[in-house]
Amino acid sequence: MTVLVVGISHRSAPVAMLERAAVSGDELVKLLHEVYDSEHVAETLIVSTCNRVEVYAVVDKFHGGVSDISELLARHAGVQLEELSRHLYVHYEDRAVQHAFSVACGLDSMVVGESQILGQMRQAFRLAQAEGTIGRGLHELIQQALRVGKRAHAETGVDKAGASLVSVGLAVAEEHLGELSGKRALVVGAGAMSGLAVATLDRAGIGEIVVANRTFERARRLADGARAPARAIELADLNGALAEADLVVSCTGATGLVITAEQVPPAEQRRFFLDLALPHDIDRAVGELPGVSLAGLDDLRTAEEATQALGPRAVEAVRRIVADEVAAFLSAARAAAVAPTVVALRSKAAQVVDAELARLAGRLPGLDERDRAEIAQTVRRVVDKLLHAPTVRVKQLAAAPGGDTYAAALRELFDLDPKAPEAVARPDIEGPAS
Repeated sequence: MTVLVVGISHRSAPVAMLERAAVSGDELVKLLHEVYDSEHVAETLIVSTCNRVEVYAVVDKFHGGVSDISELLARHAGVQLEELSRHLYVHYEDRAVQHAFSVACGLDSMVVGESQILGQMRQAFRLAQAEGTIGRGLHELIQQALRVGKRAHAETGVDKAGASLVSVGLAVAEEHLGELSGKRALVVGAGAMSGLAVATLDRAGIGEIVVANRTFERARRLADGARAPARAIELADLNGALAEADLVVSCTGATGLVITAEQVPPAEQRRFFLDLALPHDIDRAVGELPGVSLAGLDDLRTAEEATQALGPRAVEAVRRIVADEVAAFLSAARAAAVAPTVVALRSKAAQVVDAELARLAGRLPGLDERDRAEIAQTVRRVVDKLLHAPTVRVKQLAAAPGGDTYAAALRELFDLDPKAPEAVARPDIEGPAS
C-alpha cells in the first residue's frame, strides 16, 4: 500500500477547466465515498479549494488507482477522461509526500506563501475522518504536512512576507481605485474567504463594509466583527448595494453566477469587482461596463511573480525545510514498516523457547524450581543476543530507500508467516487533526 496524489490546479489547467472540476458540499462527500469504494483504494481524502482539486489516496496498485480516481474526477467534472487527463498531475510514493508538504507550506499556491491552505487541508482531513475514509497512512501524512506547514511559516515568516489571494486581489483593486481608505466595499458571501476579505479591508482603512449572504445571520456575524462601519444585508437586496459600492468582492461558492451585468447599475465613480470564487460568481461581461474593472482568479499574479515579491531567500528557506522534513518522514516510515516484522520474529522466537522449556520440563520432572528458572533465563538470554544484531541492523537498513527488501529477507530467512507482521501491526489511528 502506497500513497498516490491525483490532482488538477492553477498550475496545470486554465480557470475554465478548474471551474468544471470544482467540487464542494454534498458533491464533495459523494466523490469522497466513490473514490473510497473504488477497487484499488484503501484510504482517501480530497483537498478542494478555489484553485485546486487533489485526491490523496492509499492504493494497492499504481495504475489501477490512477485510473479509478481519474475516471471519477472526469465524471464529476462532466468532461471526457481524455480531455481532463491533459490537465491532471500524478505523484506517487516519495513524490506524493513531497507534494503534500509543499502544498501545506504554500509553495504550490497561486500566491506563494499564503497560509489559508493549511486550514483547507485540515478541513479536508476532518471531513475524511467524519466520513470514515481515512486510515493510518493518510492520517500520518496529513498530520505531518500540517506540522511542516506551521514550521515553515513560523521559521521563515513566509506567511508575513507573502499574501493571501484576498490581499493580492485587493492590491490589484488599489491599482484601479487608488487607496481603499474611505471607499465603500461590498463583500458577497460569508465563508472563510469573505472573512479574510473583511479583515483585509479593515486593515486598509475602508470607509464602509456591506456583507451580503443568503443566510443573513452569518452575514451579520461577519459584519459585527469588523472595526470599520459595517452592516449586513439579505442577498435579495444585492442590487441596491451594487449601486453604492466602489469595490465588490465576491466569493460565495455558488454553482451559478451571482452577479450579472444586468444587475450592475450605471455610476459616476470608478468601480472594481474582484471575483475570488470558483466557479465564477461574477459575469465576465461586468468588466466591459463603463467605469468598471473586473479581476478573477486567472487575472491575479502568477506563482512566479509572487515568488519574486517574497524574495528568493524566503522561498528557498521553505524549500529546504520541505526537503529535510520529507527525508525525515520517509526514513521514519521505512523504519516503522519493518517494525511489525521484527515483532513477529521475536514473537516466533518466544514461542520456540516456551515450547522447548515445556519439553524440558516433561523430560526432567524432578528439576527444582531454582534450576528451572536459571535454565529458562539462560535460554531466553541466548535467543535475545542472537536476535539483537540482525533486528537492530534491519531497522537501520530499512530507513534507506529500498529498505523494505530487508524486511522481506528477514521473513524469508526465518520462515515467518506472511500474515504475522500484519497481525502485530498497530491499528489505524483515529483522532482529531492538530
